[in-house]
Amino acid sequence: MVEPITIVGAGPSGLLLAHYLLQHYPAYQVRIYERRRDPRQVEFSKVRTFPLTLSARGMHALQQVDGLAEAVRAITQEMQGSVMHPQRGKPKARRRAQPLLTLDRTQLAIALLDELTRRYSPPRLQVEFECECQTVDFARQTLTLQPAAAPQKTVRYEVLIGADGANSQIRQQMSLQEGFECETQIETNAYKSLVVALENVPEWVDLRPGYLHSWQLATGGVVLMLDRGDGTMAGVLHFPREQRQVRDLGSAQEVLQFFQTYCPELGAVMGEADAEAFAQRPVSEVVSVRCNRYHQGDRVLLMGDAAHAVSPSLGQGCNAALEDVVVFGELLAEAQGNIREAIAQFTVRRQADAVALLELSNYAFPRQKRLLIEFFARQAIAKWLHQVWGGGFPPPMFQLLSDPMTPYSEILERYRGWIDRVKRVQVSGG
Repeated sequence: MVEPITIVGAGPSGLLLAHYLLQHYPAYQVRIYERRRDPRQVEFSKVRTFPLTLSARGMHALQQVDGLAEAVRAITQEMQGSVMHPQRGKPKARRRAQPLLTLDRTQLAIALLDELTRRYSPPRLQVEFECECQTVDFARQTLTLQPAAAPQKTVRYEVLIGADGANSQIRQQMSLQEGFECETQIETNAYKSLVVALENVPEWVDLRPGYLHSWQLATGGVVLMLDRGDGTMAGVLHFPREQRQVRDLGSAQEVLQFFQTYCPELGAVMGEADAEAFAQRPVSEVVSVRCNRYHQGDRVLLMGDAAHAVSPSLGQGCNAALEDVVVFGELLAEAQGNIREAIAQFTVRRQADAVALLELSNYAFPRQKRLLIEFFARQAIAKWLHQVWGGGFPPPMFQLLSDPMTPYSEILERYRGWIDRVKRVQVSGG
């Protein structure tokens, strides 16, 4: 018996879920609707993207599908450490004990999509890009969709997965239903994606590959860049959301002047085409999301950022979104493939960890310089004690965050005293 599954959103969590369902359950047929263009058909410099770190937690999720972790790993770069570029003086490099896997979000989505469309075809898989979900009628089990080049249409669903990101339309429609509560918060920083071709790099510019490069700007912004291994660097410029300076950069010359003034190394490398692309790229907001449930009845479910978006401070947003598929897969196995039963249980199984990650992301890194110094000192001591005494002392936070066997809720409990202390200081303004 055929079981149709509708997924709104072709981001990492939606695509991984499609892989999982199609591999493990032959009866499922998956249809995906995505409001953006097919990323494989868009020039990379025009794509809204940002760098990601895939920890063991995220890779464990990819390993649930045969060969997928290997396909993704093949396009990642090993991040050996970081290079901080001060406003004055020489860059300072720090090497990590264990490298991290890095790539940008668009690369990850393309890899998952390529593998998905290579392995499956209609009727088991159908993917429709430039098709925006506008409304959901939960009683009639229908979606109203607006394709870019066709009239509006209404389609029926049996099971609906909202994997459409932090600004989820599925979640917005659920918010109109009785009993559903959702709190969204726009973070203090916004960002713009940045891509720079590494052509004619001056000798004095240190952009060594395999390292995360960061610049703390005098304007209050931060630039983070990674070598993509194809002759370009990609990253983001984070800046205070209310600041007009970055938002008002409207021409290539204005962009070049900005980077030459505040980030000379990138300014010396950036070409006019890169600057023009940056000027035309939209500003993106960073949104955190907290919901009292992730399901609507037993036919509709939110996953990934649609359910629990967090700030990028700990680098866990994508890893957590991918891990949602692991959790859902466990529930499906327990329910012997009954997807409606798994949907009804997902909130119970996942919410404590999602809420814990939100709290960790908001408060693990204090804004006060004194507490921030103390935090890193504590982490260095924890790392040393764990190396010397092993199980007698728990690993530092970042090691725990990477471990797929350690729930986020357990990490929060271990660091509850620290989190509460940071909260008190931030509330008091101390």
